[in-house]
Amino acid sequence: METPSADAAVLDTLSGLRWNRFHTVAVLLFGLGWALDAFEVTLIGNVMGALRARFQLGADGMSLLLAAWFVGLMFGASGFGVLSDRFGRRRVFLISLVVYGLATLATGFAPNLGSLLALRLIAGLGVGAEYSAINAAITELVPSRSRGRAAALVLNFWPLGSFAAALLAWLVFAALPSDLGWRVVFGLGGVVALSAAWFRRHLPESPRWLLQVGRGDDARAIVAGIEAGLTNITPPAAAPVIRRVRREAGQLSRLLRQYPGRLALGAILDFAEASGYYGLFAFLPVVVLPALHLPPASLPLFYLAGSVGAAIGGLAAAGLLDRVGRSWTVGGFYLATALGLVGFAAITSWGAGAIMLGFALVNLLATGSWIAAYPTFSELFPTALRATGIGASVTVGRVGAALAPFAVGYVGARSMAAALLLLAGAWALGAVAILVWRLRGGIEARGLALESLAPHG
Repeated sequence: METPSADAAVLDTLSGLRWNRFHTVAVLLFGLGWALDAFEVTLIGNVMGALRARFQLGADGMSLLLAAWFVGLMFGASGFGVLSDRFGRRRVFLISLVVYGLATLATGFAPNLGSLLALRLIAGLGVGAEYSAINAAITELVPSRSRGRAAALVLNFWPLGSFAAALLAWLVFAALPSDLGWRVVFGLGGVVALSAAWFRRHLPESPRWLLQVGRGDDARAIVAGIEAGLTNITPPAAAPVIRRVRREAGQLSRLLRQYPGRLALGAILDFAEASGYYGLFAFLPVVVLPALHLPPASLPLFYLAGSVGAAIGGLAAAGLLDRVGRSWTVGGFYLATALGLVGFAAITSWGAGAIMLGFALVNLLATGSWIAAYPTFSELFPTALRATGIGASVTVGRVGAALAPFAVGYVGARSMAAALLLLAGAWALGAVAILVWRLRGGIEARGLALESLAPHG
């Protein structure tokens, strides 16, 4: 459908704006939410030693606890991705923080393993919503020339959240008994998440989404506020729910019919990174902790070292996306991560210090990989289907994330090195996917306006 000239002018203005205070605040507020997501995701690894002792968990029990989180995240990403395209980005990125903030707070009071599993699943639903809504919103709000860097900077708050989770767990476990410490850590995480939702309410709806649903006046008002650098733009009235449900039925089927190559790329990249990344994080509590007979309080030190590496890798990806392009950045990082894991496998017999260093170096490469991947496939979907496409890709990825802890636990019980080589294969799959995409004529989106990407199949 042709875009009316007035709407096209709004899109041209939005794409060509110079970076201003609004964009900086948007990156910070979206990034804060993403940091809290990382806090939530990596927190379970930091306290797994304490949970293992409290609930008498074996390797399968620990893997089940991780899998419950990933199942929630999978359904949250797919379900809220569709809702974000139907009802707008803003509703979802506000609800997401509230859902997982409340669930995380309640986790600190979990009386038994059953309630802990249920609350982890609910918290996963909230974080899954973040994946689709945040990646869609930041892609649609920033200038074209800075889109890759801005999206990657938001994702770079992940290492900060991971570092905060490890530091908090380390400090709390140093001051409190482990059975009380894990509860305090979860409770504090929930309070901070709910506080972040309060600040995020100042962010506006995506003007691109508003144009898709015929609300040009609202879109123009928001773009005018963005152009002026305002950081407290009055949100428009919400669209009627019934109208949105009827109007946007069948998003996923449209994606499969019209953009199968883009959906396949997003799904494979996410499956590869999620299997490899969460498998790597399961490697520490499920394999290393029992094998080396480490006390639970020592595990956060591994995550602290990993977070330092992650911050370096993420910033490197942010700097490369808009300079050398999406394909080179994604392919290079995925391949380097696969090779890094092969090297990591060679030093696992050298002891805890070598494992800590190897984890930090591989986490550097792994974080750069997924931080480069999300902006790359998020921008390829058209606005009306963007959050659905991101959510579907993340859903496929979370299947790998849910299975990885079990695979790592099973293989790692027999050989640490073999478990890491298994993860290396996942990252190699992603490198092959982006290579095939480029060889088959897949578009390189660096510097292009989002609307110019839609006609390309």
